[in-house]
Amino acid sequence: MLAAIGAESVEDLFDEIPASLRDVDISAIPAQASEQAITRIMRERAAGDSGALCFIGAGAYEHHVPAAVWELTTRGEFYSAYTPYQAEASQGSLQLIYEYQTMMTGLTGMDIANASLYDGASALAEAALMAVRANRKSKARRILLPDTVHPYYRQVVANICAGQDLLFETIAHDPATGTVDRQALERWAGEDVTALVIPQPNFFGALEDADALTQWAHANGALAIGVINPLALALLTPPGEWGGQDGADIVVGEGQPLGVPLAGGGPYFGILCSRKKHVRQMPGRVVGRTEDLDGKTGYVMTLQPREQHIRRSRATSNICTNQGLLVTAATIHMSLLGPQGLQQAASNSMANTRALLQRLTAINGVERVFSGPHFHEAVVRLPQPVDRVLAALAEHGIQGGFALPAHYPQLENCLLVCATETKLPADIEAYGTALEQVLA
Repeated sequence: MLAAIGAESVEDLFDEIPASLRDVDISAIPAQASEQAITRIMRERAAGDSGALCFIGAGAYEHHVPAAVWELTTRGEFYSAYTPYQAEASQGSLQLIYEYQTMMTGLTGMDIANASLYDGASALAEAALMAVRANRKSKARRILLPDTVHPYYRQVVANICAGQDLLFETIAHDPATGTVDRQALERWAGEDVTALVIPQPNFFGALEDADALTQWAHANGALAIGVINPLALALLTPPGEWGGQDGADIVVGEGQPLGVPLAGGGPYFGILCSRKKHVRQMPGRVVGRTEDLDGKTGYVMTLQPREQHIRRSRATSNICTNQGLLVTAATIHMSLLGPQGLQQAASNSMANTRALLQRLTAINGVERVFSGPHFHEAVVRLPQPVDRVLAALAEHGIQGGFALPAHYPQLENCLLVCATETKLPADIEAYGTALEQVLA
């Protein structure tokens, strides 16, 4: 075979890969282990993750998940089914995706939803690429990205899109409110801007003026890309109604708050919705409902704009999974809770965060950083280095929050804290007591 293709060795097949990446020392990787040994290690690690009170948030939230959600999700019909994007996908899988899409459009107020992406961060990257394709009047390929968007999202967006000639420009936040600095935004007024990203709520938990930002985007010929928490939409104005009748053009978010428990970093799934006029630029798949020749309802793959189904040059994305199992859990979760259940979970989360802030800011030297309304997260400033405080809190069984200085140097000794509906008054008091002891 090597002779037929004119290669002298197998190594010649990989000559495009730099030697520094091929000649890697793997001596630090342990030798193979038995199933018994691996099981023991995994149990020990799982035990180490349990028991702590979690107040972190920052894009991954501890919500109550009804037991029925994963009892149904892990049934063989869903759990062992292959990722449903091929022609042989069952009617049951297709119907579930259709129901999920319907629920997402109901939450967001948008026209259409796809069958999910990897996670919220990659969904935002796909939205940026989609905006460049959809906004044909703009030639700049310029995306305005507030620094109030999750820092990990911004990193992922840069990694995925930087090689495709997209230009991302950062909008600073107002140091008083923790929201987009409107005066800083005016720097781009009248210029060629492809899209403006609008987080709601933003990474600090603060609520942006989504109406005004959407209106600014449209007045300047830009598309409005909303980055949402789906649970927050049980209470907040949906992005489909931002800024009046037009609303946002594209909406993305992380689906983890909907029935997906914290699991050491994933897997999660990305939400992506849009206006119908942009559907041809949407990545992923769209399932539709139809009738067969006998008048019976059937579900079909309506759009599959990726390179496995159409010419590579016309594909909108090479995404090849829809995180189907997580979408299944989210759909069942929303069905069980219903609108009132989602509203109650969101309201209780806000109330608990308010109680947490009152308890923590009652401690000498602890203060809230930003004024204004927020959802279920907020930023507090500590009188001591935040990393040391978090390490000490962990010894008390408290995961105290997300340290901000590494991503926002101006927020020295600042901590992002979150309290969802799972927290009891005793949990909040335990955090307050532990923090008092640590600071003392």
